[in-house]
Amino acid sequence: MKALITGGAGFLGSHLAEALIARGDTVYVLDNLSTGSIENIEHLKSDRRFHYAIDSVTNEPVAAELIDRVDVVFHLAAAVGVRLIVESPVNTIETNVHGTEMVLKLANKKKKKVLVASTSEVYGKSEDVPFHEEADLVMGPTSKGRWSYACSKAIDEFLALAYHKEKHLPVVIARLFNTVGPRQTGRYGMVVPNFVKQALLGHPITVYGDGEQSRCFTYVTDVVGALVKPADHEGAVGQVFNIGNDREEVTIRALAQRVKERTKSASEVVTIPYDKAYESGFEDMPRRVPDLGKIRALVGYEPGVHLDEILDRVIAYFTSDKARV
Repeated sequence: MKALITGGAGFLGSHLAEALIARGDTVYVLDNLSTGSIENIEHLKSDRRFHYAIDSVTNEPVAAELIDRVDVVFHLAAAVGVRLIVESPVNTIETNVHGTEMVLKLANKKKKKVLVASTSEVYGKSEDVPFHEEADLVMGPTSKGRWSYACSKAIDEFLALAYHKEKHLPVVIARLFNTVGPRQTGRYGMVVPNFVKQALLGHPITVYGDGEQSRCFTYVTDVVGALVKPADHEGAVGQVFNIGNDREEVTIRALAQRVKERTKSASEVVTIPYDKAYESGFEDMPRRVPDLGKIRALVGYEPGVHLDEILDRVIAYFTSDKARV
């Protein structure tokens, strides 16, 4: 298979590129390095099956050429991270919506399969936990910029499914739940790398809000496997799938304490009100737990890495010479 990964120099994209190369595929990466890093794919450059372009997915001639070369597009390019979303709402909306629009338009010319990476954020303020793919999406008000990311990704999903329904473009949508692993930075608000770095440096471990919001964390290699299998499976076309870990829901306060224990850190766990951490009136999702029945039924997906092992691997990464700040 020949695959294009938009956002392929990012945390998740670089791991996906590794997995595809390892199974014998040819991989093309398109990334503008706005949040990704060339260091993430440096080790792949010497492989003759790996190719990359440093450019934006909205550069139509470049994107068109790359899409024309491949059989499938993994569209991962997006604005990511709560801090980036709060600080740059215009960039968030434009990057997510225009980028996906471009990929779908170009892929449709020759009916290339597209897997669109979406997010559990689209469930918004829903309390119908665990979240099921056919459940209602409950968004906050437009006056709260925090929801712009969720809405932009929901538009991506609507557009992809519309291309499938109207133009018969083969699309698959993957809603990702809190992916974690090596190469992920805390620069844009990702909680696990931030907690680990703070603990290792002896800084206060900063929990936003009251810390009672809960999440389920998924190791990056589990997510990669769950992206590749639906992309290969004809039964996935036109469908939306949750991809995550349903085995251990943990509050953010408990997560901070666990990171402190596993790093043997003397750091104090402190809480910071959302108003001070982000902006006045910031809202968060109280729980985020996936229903994985659909992806299990399709490809037999099971998350294999449990939370303590996830934390240990992230800690090992940040204590190695490979870590990026």
